[in-house]
Amino acid sequence: MQEGASPTHPGLMLTPPLPTRMERPLLIAVSAPSGTGKTTLCNRLVAERPEIEYSISCTTRVPRGEEQDGVDYYFLSDREFKKRVRRGEFLEHANVHGNRYGTLSDTIQFAMEEGRHIILDIDVQGVSQIRNALAQMEERSLIRRGFLDIFIEPSSLEILEQRLRMRGTDSEKVIQKRIKNATGEMQEAPKYAHRIVNEQIDQAYISLCQIIDASV
Repeated sequence: MQEGASPTHPGLMLTPPLPTRMERPLLIAVSAPSGTGKTTLCNRLVAERPEIEYSISCTTRVPRGEEQDGVDYYFLSDREFKKRVRRGEFLEHANVHGNRYGTLSDTIQFAMEEGRHIILDIDVQGVSQIRNALAQMEERSLIRRGFLDIFIEPSSLEILEQRLRMRGTDSEKVIQKRIKNATGEMQEAPKYAHRIVNEQIDQAYISLCQIIDASV
């Protein structure tokens, strides 16, 4: 799925240009509370639709295991990351557990100019940063014109809690924290252009595809 990165456009997966340019390439930002199926839906999109791909984030953390620079992440020093922040090169960035992560504007722009849809599996804070960045861009900017934000939500917090418990991977403390976070995240849902209630994963996937196809 990930074959490399362009040395002149760090953070972008290297894949051949599509044979025909899309009328409206998209930057698809998908958010959801943990346990709602967001990552499953995004991974399925990338696997089944070759015109959609992930953008690789930049990070200051050290590579883990067999992770490769420009394939799994674009690894930057803390100094380089801060320099890019000061230059306003990130669409969004955050400090997570002492490490910095971010999405470079230039790599998104380059991909969209090549006619690709880029998908971001991203939290509500990241989407808020992107919206603020878009407000500073020209109206004709590809990124601004192609931005599509979608919120995936459970049918209820009770159902979400059931899903988290059925996974069997989290402690009670972690589950309660995720439910608390979900309450706040779902308050952000009305700010999204599109919302999908994931009651059944295949139907949610169909709805996600329909939204994307109608937005091109």
